[in-house]
Amino acid sequence: MESVFPWLVILAVGATLAVLIVGVVSMLRQGGFNARHSNKMMRLRVIFQFAAIMLIALAFLFGRG
Repeated sequence: MESVFPWLVILAVGATLAVLIVGVVSMLRQGGFNARHSNKMMRLRVIFQFAAIMLIALAFLFGRG
């Protein structure tokens, strides 16, 4: 279980970064994709960011022992 948390954190942080980059690039381009998906992308970023923070908190909590 110890080796699972770092991979989950890396996955969550990577997903957050990917969604953030796609959202920012689409806003800069101001195309149809941005009009249809910008709100969804930022919501998805918040969800992934929350998951990453919770995983990091759990890793610290269980890592104390």
